[in-house]
Amino acid sequence: MVRRNALALTFGAALVAAPTASAECRLALVLALDISSSVDGAEDRLQRDGLAAALTSPEIVEAILALPQQPVAIAVYEWSGRYQQDLLVDWTMLNTRDDVVGVAGRVARSIRSYADYPTAIGYSLGYAAGLFERGPKCLYSTLDVSGDGRNNEGFGPQLAYANFPLAEVTVNGLTIGGEKDGLPDYYRDNVIKGPGAFVEQALDFDDFERAMRKKLLRELEVRAVGSLMRDGHVGGG
Repeated sequence: MVRRNALALTFGAALVAAPTASAECRLALVLALDISSSVDGAEDRLQRDGLAAALTSPEIVEAILALPQQPVAIAVYEWSGRYQQDLLVDWTMLNTRDDVVGVAGRVARSIRSYADYPTAIGYSLGYAAGLFERGPKCLYSTLDVSGDGRNNEGFGPQLAYANFPLAEVTVNGLTIGGEKDGLPDYYRDNVIKGPGAFVEQALDFDDFERAMRKKLLRELEVRAVGSLMRDGHVGGG
């Protein structure tokens, strides 16, 4: 607690002095949930409830609200086939715990729009690019792609990165199962991108909440430390 509060105070001071302090928020975070045909109804519910529980866990709420002058903005969508992407939560600025709880509640109450479509990761990335284009201007932008399978329809992630405006977006992955089939390696080689990008692994859908909580905490804390280092406030002597 002391370490995190000290980090928040230091980072807040750095933002006041930095030329990027005019940004609306410190992190624009988009979360993408897989609803392809390989995900059954019970597994889909585990994703939604798991994300809601992860967002409202004490350590995540604390990390989100650590820098009141530079909040986190969030959006959530579900994805599967070429044209099956639906927004669950539009851009919301997380200024208070009630804001976080409100987003979590909307995710928990949501119902999947499709159940019979393949896995089109490239199209999902294209949809995310549109969200970032019309979203708030933050210091950093991160996309979280959760999935239980490889791209099997349409163009793949690399073609998406070559054609959509995602150059400034860090993409992390959360793979669900698939260890024996090499899914985590597929995500590392094809899906994630950007400085510090990583893949978090959920053993199965029952493990989704734990993995999501771990991933969110890592993203939120890394962004604060990264900003301090970029502005010369860490390790400068």
